[in-house]
Amino acid sequence: MISYLQAENITKSFGDLVLFENISFGIGKGQRISLVAKNGAGKSTLLNILAGKEDYQGGAVTTRRDLRIAYLEQDPQYPAGLTVLEACFHSDNPTLTTIAAYEKAVAGEDTDNLHTLMADMDRLGAWDYEQRAKQVLTRLRITDFTMRCDRLSGGQLKRVALANVLISEADLLILDEPTNHLDMDMTRWLEDYLAAGNCTVLMVTHDRYFLDAVSTDIIELDNGELYTYQGNYSHYLEKRSERIAAGAARRESELNLFRKELDWMRRQPQARATKAKARIESFHDLEERLRTPRGQEAVRLDVQASRIGTKIFEARNVSKSYGDIRILDDFSYTFSRYEKMGIVGNNGSGKSTFIKMLMGKVSPDSGTIEVGQSVRFGYYSQAGLDFDDGMKVLDVVTRIAEHVQLGDGRSMSASQFLQYFLFPPEVQHSFVGRLSGGERRRLYLCTVLMTSPNFLVLDEPTNDLDIMTLGVLEEYLRGFKGCLIVVSHDRYFMDKVVDHLLVFRGDGEVKDFAGTYTQYIDWRQAYDESLRTASQETKPRPAQRSRTDTARKLTFNEKREFDGLEAEIAELEREKSGLEAELNSGTLAVEELVEKSRRVAELIELIDTRTMRWLELSEIG
Repeated sequence: MISYLQAENITKSFGDLVLFENISFGIGKGQRISLVAKNGAGKSTLLNILAGKEDYQGGAVTTRRDLRIAYLEQDPQYPAGLTVLEACFHSDNPTLTTIAAYEKAVAGEDTDNLHTLMADMDRLGAWDYEQRAKQVLTRLRITDFTMRCDRLSGGQLKRVALANVLISEADLLILDEPTNHLDMDMTRWLEDYLAAGNCTVLMVTHDRYFLDAVSTDIIELDNGELYTYQGNYSHYLEKRSERIAAGAARRESELNLFRKELDWMRRQPQARATKAKARIESFHDLEERLRTPRGQEAVRLDVQASRIGTKIFEARNVSKSYGDIRILDDFSYTFSRYEKMGIVGNNGSGKSTFIKMLMGKVSPDSGTIEVGQSVRFGYYSQAGLDFDDGMKVLDVVTRIAEHVQLGDGRSMSASQFLQYFLFPPEVQHSFVGRLSGGERRRLYLCTVLMTSPNFLVLDEPTNDLDIMTLGVLEEYLRGFKGCLIVVSHDRYFMDKVVDHLLVFRGDGEVKDFAGTYTQYIDWRQAYDESLRTASQETKPRPAQRSRTDTARKLTFNEKREFDGLEAEIAELEREKSGLEAELNSGTLAVEELVEKSRRVAELIELIDTRTMRWLELSEIG
């Protein structure tokens, strides 16, 4: 295997906080490695180091000569004023740099550099890049290519950055939470893109189905140490369980030895022989090892829910639109006691708007939503809480409650509650500004659950939470004695915690599906396939087909369109060839040069569109 990157004895700390020390690993060509760790362990920091964005205290990172790395950051940023398409070409890649310079020269009528840039475009084979960029952006549901990036939402900007990385043709892709802000269809497309291509990838993601489908190797960062597993996520879970079991057995053995040695230490006189001194040193070494944390501690989320009545909420003939975009159209639903509902659908289909209407933050255009008097919402919003970075972690929680009520009349202090959420005392007394993005999310979750709600509404709760916390949250939600609505694209999480789905299909259409997320995906694929099959079987299919037979299955209008497309494509190709010859002649005036350059770009797009339509029609039947 060709080595792309080698990290040797890397150490990183912030003051007295050591994230990792003397860790080593390598990335080889064709590997798709997933980095797994709890929030705050340093996943994003390690990615920043490998991408050359952050310094480190010790060790070395070496890469193959001329290795091209493309990095998708957790919160990408672009220079002010860039459009979506310009952001896609914002890269150190020579081809993308040339395209960006060419587009700038055309827009600014810079004829001095235009001929040179056109020659570079020919040499690099860059003319089809713009079309490729538009195709990737369209798959990620970004269709306004001229919109400025500073006007995009955080989710849209993340998808533009993802497109930028995917078209960069880098040797190594480093992806920090690539599935955040992707809906089900986009996530599955990205799965196929990465798994089918010859990509080399290092990524951090909480999406466990995505991990299973894409990963060839798993690296776990646990208590500053690195563990490597060859295989996908399912294989990792199996081998990790074996490692933890072996570690627990070894620790138990060391505890037994420690008890025996401690008894010996207490019984021995102060004067020691040389042999006894060696035994004393061994005792202290063993004592130090046993002080090391066991690893991921269990998070107990047995917070008591307040009582809830029989009436939860009832939606009657609710409609909601934003301009021409319909969110709900005469929607009615009665929510049952202890119901656990998942809400899924493409981005922009209205899921978060529906939640805001339920919470009374947005009013419907017509219809009513009546909420029971005993309902006590716990709302975890996609936007999160705007914490004061100057506050201490413990103060954030004690502002809500000094004690948290548990079941059976028990209670715990706010500090104890935070410890169950893996916030040790030293972190509790540090400032919020020092927390990682995932730790801030975990703290936000604490603030929601500790109010003892009886109706949890969680809008994209899995974003930025580590896999360990997600597993604990799943266990809590399955045993939660209250009502639950979850909006999420995380298939694994949804399969674990909800009883049924509300599927927002766009244009006001909402489907109630009695099953899990995976069952819905399987059903939808089977349904779509049955529609395609039914369409193909509307006419009897002959045993032997010829091109002429295929053409006969076209409608009269489609046949005319099909015949006309061949002639139109040929004419467009002729016009494009003629314009390219004129552009290369060096005799055109500035205005003509700019005008004809723009026409060539239009022709390339027209030819691609017409060719795709010709292929669609040629395959009918």
